Amino acid sequence: MFRQTKAVLEKLRHVRSKGPHLSWRQWSTAAAGKKALQYTAGQQMHGFTVKEVVAVPDLFLTAIKLTHDTTGAQYLHAARDDPNNLFSVQFRTTPMDSTGVPHILEHTVLCGSQKYPCRDPFFKMLNRSLSTFMNAFTASDYTMYPFSTQNAKDFQNLLSVYLDAVFFPCLREQDFWQEGWRLENEDPTDASSPLVFKGVVFNEMKGAFSDNERLYAQHLQNKLYPDHTYSVVSGGEPLAIPNLSWEQLKQFHATHYHPSNARLFTYGDLPLEQHLKQIDQEALSKFQRIHPNTQVPSQPHWTSPREEHVTCSPDAMAPDATRQNTLCVSYLLGDITDTFEAFTLSLLSSLMTSGPNAPFYKALIEPKIGTDFSSVVGYDGSTKEASFSIGLQGMAEDDAEKVKNIIHRTIDDIIETGFEDERIEALLHKIEIQMKHQSTNFGLSLASYIASSWNHDGDPVELLQISNSVLKFRQALRENPRFLQDKVQHYFKDNTHRLTLSMSPDDTYLDKQASAEERILQEKISALSDSDKKDIYEKGLQLLDAQSKTQDASCLPALKVSDIAPTIPITPVHMTKADGVPLQLCEQPTNGLVYFRAMCSLNTLPEDLKLYVPLFCSVITKLGSGSMDYRQQAQQMELRTGGMSVSTQVIPDCTHMDMFEQGVLLSSSCLERNLPHMFQLWGDIFNSPRFDDRERLRVLVMMSAQELANGISDSGHVYAMTQAGHLLTPAGELLETFDGMDQVKFMKRIAEMSDLTPVLRTLPRIKKHLLNPKNMRCAINATPQQTSKSVAHLESFMKDVAGNKKHFKAVRPNVVERPLDVRNVSGASRTLVAHPNFQPCHMKTFIQMPFPVNFVGESVRTVPYSHEDYASLCVLGRMMTAKFLHGEIREKGGAYGGGARMGGGGLFSFYSYRDPNSVQTLSAFSKGVNWVKSAKFTQQDIDEAKLSVFSAVDSPVAPSSKGMSVFLSGITDEMKQRHRERLFDVTRENLLDVAERYLSVGNKTCGVSILGPENDVIKRDPSWVVK
Repeated sequence: MFRQTKAVLEKLRHVRSKGPHLSWRQWSTAAAGKKALQYTAGQQMHGFTVKEVVAVPDLFLTAIKLTHDTTGAQYLHAARDDPNNLFSVQFRTTPMDSTGVPHILEHTVLCGSQKYPCRDPFFKMLNRSLSTFMNAFTASDYTMYPFSTQNAKDFQNLLSVYLDAVFFPCLREQDFWQEGWRLENEDPTDASSPLVFKGVVFNEMKGAFSDNERLYAQHLQNKLYPDHTYSVVSGGEPLAIPNLSWEQLKQFHATHYHPSNARLFTYGDLPLEQHLKQIDQEALSKFQRIHPNTQVPSQPHWTSPREEHVTCSPDAMAPDATRQNTLCVSYLLGDITDTFEAFTLSLLSSLMTSGPNAPFYKALIEPKIGTDFSSVVGYDGSTKEASFSIGLQGMAEDDAEKVKNIIHRTIDDIIETGFEDERIEALLHKIEIQMKHQSTNFGLSLASYIASSWNHDGDPVELLQISNSVLKFRQALRENPRFLQDKVQHYFKDNTHRLTLSMSPDDTYLDKQASAEERILQEKISALSDSDKKDIYEKGLQLLDAQSKTQDASCLPALKVSDIAPTIPITPVHMTKADGVPLQLCEQPTNGLVYFRAMCSLNTLPEDLKLYVPLFCSVITKLGSGSMDYRQQAQQMELRTGGMSVSTQVIPDCTHMDMFEQGVLLSSSCLERNLPHMFQLWGDIFNSPRFDDRERLRVLVMMSAQELANGISDSGHVYAMTQAGHLLTPAGELLETFDGMDQVKFMKRIAEMSDLTPVLRTLPRIKKHLLNPKNMRCAINATPQQTSKSVAHLESFMKDVAGNKKHFKAVRPNVVERPLDVRNVSGASRTLVAHPNFQPCHMKTFIQMPFPVNFVGESVRTVPYSHEDYASLCVLGRMMTAKFLHGEIREKGGAYGGGARMGGGGLFSFYSYRDPNSVQTLSAFSKGVNWVKSAKFTQQDIDEAKLSVFSAVDSPVAPSSKGMSVFLSGITDEMKQRHRERLFDVTRENLLDVAERYLSVGNKTCGVSILGPENDVIKRDPSWVVK
């Protein structure tokens, strides 16, 4: 997987405190951390020497830094009372061309190793383990292989597979052809069919660069750092990928994938000694130290600024077709291994760009010169020397000079006036909240957070000591009130290493790319002799044969179904009322934070307002309220809360296919001391939202439309599945309205409106239906000590907004009441909409998009969550993906991904992602069903599918989210346990039965959708609706 650059501030957002399943113990008695403190510097264990042991109370962990004695491999262990243990190994990978060698190598090492020579052990282990995460990433200058699991035996199994993969891979030529690139007959079985380029990474990168935001970010990095590894595309430039040879791939592995060039990280509550012993015995002890010479030199500083221009394809979904230009000014900053300087610059970046009070937001966004900031904005610490970028997308070409002038003028203004103390405090409060919030994947977040700096020999322990940086920051401000202004002067005003990069659409861009690819293809073909062509044909047949064979995976370790816990832990929730409004309380170790949610029904909202609901949700917390304008409101939210949001909810009923709940969910969190402030902010939004600022609405509409348009190329498979299912259930229809291509097109139309007054008038109409305490239920997750205070503040909030209680008739006549607490049928209830006469409809939709690859979706109407067949369909989807569709769609077809899955709304979906094929993939879906019906699968295949399903079912749940499935969906622990038992009980006969009854041609009720480039085959087929 190719990972684009990420800013350190983005990573900081994911640094959370405590793990998902902590007890009520305080730090002082945490077992893993306490044991780790007994290690001492100089201590030797299993070929490693301890260098440093540091308690990091901010993050409730103890950090142990070690070095491998023989190879010099660096090792960091973060001991913490979190059962979701993580391992990661990363190598500094510094390519000097754009053939994508580190990316293709990342794919190929996972295709088989000395101890595990079967094809594709990585994908096979997905179904032989209970991993909570398994993946690999190629960044600009490192490649990382992380996994996490809550099972100790599973950890050892996965560690063995990962170590063997990276240090002792097979690197077979066939795997290079499949994963990287190859010349092959379009139809591998027909020697007369034309030769074409194929390969998983080749197609992945074609898809990646069909996203103009990614394309721009790549150009910006390449041109800001033109003198070493950052000047090339580590993921691979599609036109350069065919220059890579198998020999070059093997050589890159030999020089870069060595323990002397490795950084190993483990995290969690498992004992360190066992990790060290296994890592030394299975891998590191077999190597001697080398000097890998992979260091990245500093980029020589320019003596004067530079300007560059690039082009891209036009965006059919852009809010304004005449304004599709991007311009950004990017500055080279300091070395990221200076932890405090990097911390200061990431905070400074946030003060300059984040939120409506930031100077660049006021200067660039509010005048509506563009639709949003450029795709790269703010501080980026993913390269050896950081950068800061500021600019606009969605602007007119004529405004380029104006934007440049505004940027330079804004920097002058910042140097002159600095920042308000309250804004700095709001940002430091945000960091405090982020450190207290508990995520489910904390180990992975830590691994990502430290990766870039550690990669260049920065101190990872220093990075974890965030409070030290905060204290140092406060002290620097006290000693020099102009501390931040001086940084702006030094890094921006006086900085001559500055790049201005503009990008404009070119109507012939895709044609030029296709012509360039065709030219390279023809050059390769013209150099071939007849015997070369024959050889290519025969190798193609050999690869097809290898891909079609059933693989013997018996060499791989595996958990058994009997290793899975038979029962789920019960999450106690307590139902009560706050001023007459139903309230669910869930006591959890939330680390001093209080989490509030409120579900508000949409049942009384007129149908003509439905399309506007997502827009309402995105703007209602950003327009200002009460005595505060939107800037003051944003400031108070940052100063007093961990964020406040409103989102659409379409929740299918768990017992009936044609019943669902529709609503919006209010979500926020705060420290206990800020409870009155948080509820006051919600109270103002309920009682006196500001719907009078047309210019502010225009800014929010443009940003929202741009964001939706930009997201299609990354989530095309989701849009395809949503579109495919929209006529199969009533919930699917509303989901398309809220989250599908219908919403993208609607927001494009809104953004194109010259006068937003009609839109502004709809918002109060929506508000009186949605923010209505009469149609509301609430939930609070907090510690037992905070619960009573939280309830008291919620009650005073409900009294404060009682004037909004209104009785409206439901728009649909068929509403069904479902008790929130099944043990108390006469208590609070959820109100669902029923469509007793709903008729599902089959439809094939093609949506033409400016992409060189396709996203294919097929959805089939089946059964709801509580039905006895639901579990069988879940197992069937996993088995079909692992044992058939992965081979057909990815290995043979060259798509980046594909498979089948059972959805919570009773729709069984097939999908492909970044796929060079379109209708052929629909055939692969059908073949998958036929493969199941032919009964060629084994009991081992079924057990592996069950393991894969259970790894998702048992994935960690954060304390902030405990109890949410019953609150939102009415799915109780008892229902989950029943589903669990059915999963255990799924048999071969069950799978054959559900495949025949629900997925067979003639029996299935389905919809199909493809998003992709112009397609003559589909256009000529009258059975398709082309949009």
